[in-house]
Amino acid sequence: MYYRNARIFCGDFQFHLGAFEVKDGRFGKVLPEQVPADAIDLGGATVIPGLIDVHSHGNSGADFSDGDYEGLKTMAHYYARCGVTSFAPASMTLPYDVLEKAFATAVQLTEEHPENAAVLRGIQMEGPYFSYKKRGAQNPDYLKNPDFDGFQKLYDGCGGLISIVDVAPELPGAAEFAEKASKLCTVSVAHTDSDYEHAKAVFDAGATHLTHLYNAMPGINHRNPGVIPAAVENPGVRAEIICDGYHIHPAAVRLAFSMFGGERMILVSDSGRCAGLPEGSQFTLGGQTAWLRDGVGRLEDGTIACSAANLWGCLTNVLRWGIKEEDAVRAATWNPACAISAEQEVGSIAEGKVADFIVCNRDYTEKQVFLAGRALR
Repeated sequence: MYYRNARIFCGDFQFHLGAFEVKDGRFGKVLPEQVPADAIDLGGATVIPGLIDVHSHGNSGADFSDGDYEGLKTMAHYYARCGVTSFAPASMTLPYDVLEKAFATAVQLTEEHPENAAVLRGIQMEGPYFSYKKRGAQNPDYLKNPDFDGFQKLYDGCGGLISIVDVAPELPGAAEFAEKASKLCTVSVAHTDSDYEHAKAVFDAGATHLTHLYNAMPGINHRNPGVIPAAVENPGVRAEIICDGYHIHPAAVRLAFSMFGGERMILVSDSGRCAGLPEGSQFTLGGQTAWLRDGVGRLEDGTIACSAANLWGCLTNVLRWGIKEEDAVRAATWNPACAISAEQEVGSIAEGKVADFIVCNRDYTEKQVFLAGRALR
């Protein structure tokens, strides 16, 4: 099947007016010179790859860390309806046996491929190797120093499905952990009170990711620069950013894109089980009670615990906030695909890749989601 008269976000990270082919669930020719007479006319609509969320804990009352397979399926269906066609759910700071159970549900989802659901393409292991001071909503009872043997057991137990593992650079053995773990997956700096020197050491050792930029880390200080400048200076490091409108001011989002460039930014939702629930809902996060208050998940003391957003909302937010369209779309598609080593399959509209895409108006309204070439029902 061919689609024509479309404004397509192509593999060069630019929009081109033209046509593309979908065949057996994958993209065929993109911008062909000729198309069949029966090609579907999209009337100039914008076509972008399916979105990829590499940091989301849950939605619809479910949380990945519950270790409940039906809940994970519910999450995957919600993601798809929001235009998120691939995801890597994030765990919490919990005991290893609880994480093992949750990771087993991820394996099951990859094996069963439910219809009309986003595809799980990895796991972000957010914790337990974090700073107590910058733990945020992570449960302090389960914090640990970096433990490569324990991590590898979890990694092997889920067949290598862990695609991102987080660590605070100031903890004992963090650099050694980063060096070893980076041979297996992406290593990210997170929930840290690190100074510049410790952060640089971990990036030099192999960390290439920064989890939810600005949140749960020191701000930039001209005499004690900390984690963020250490990440900016290393061209191999990408930075996640939560753009729900609550975690970070739009000016700080614009600053982040200026510092890292569109090629290194990743939009994430960091949503909890409150996403998709009504205002005032009570829920749990990592064993702690939280509430959906004023549009964001909060702990009892008012600490922001998670977002109630989805990645489509984050994308439309940054477009309203003045981020260049090409950079915003790339940060929600190609860049996250690279972070979880899924770029050979998804993340761009290119021949041979899975035909996950979204057709929408120029202002990113009235979207239609396609999973492997089929319109979401």
